[in-house]
Amino acid sequence: MTGRPPHKRLARAVAALQAIEDPIVRLDAVRAAREEFESLERDAVAACRAAGHTWTDIGARYGLSRQGAQQRFRRRTPPTAPP
Repeated sequence: MTGRPPHKRLARAVAALQAIEDPIVRLDAVRAAREEFESLERDAVAACRAAGHTWTDIGARYGLSRQGAQQRFRRRTPPTAPP
């Protein structure tokens, strides 16, 4: 890990995406980055829960209630098919 603060590295990554001239290429790159960040977010939430943080703790980071955080991040089990 470098000595740069994470928010500065993130700003550089965003600037690199913004600098892509072809709009369709930029769109594809932004879509791919969003998917990566969503995966990273799910993993971070799971790590917080495993470390003992509450849904209230997590929700506070998003301006959500405990229930809102649970609804947003709790893994949903796929519906079962009727027998």
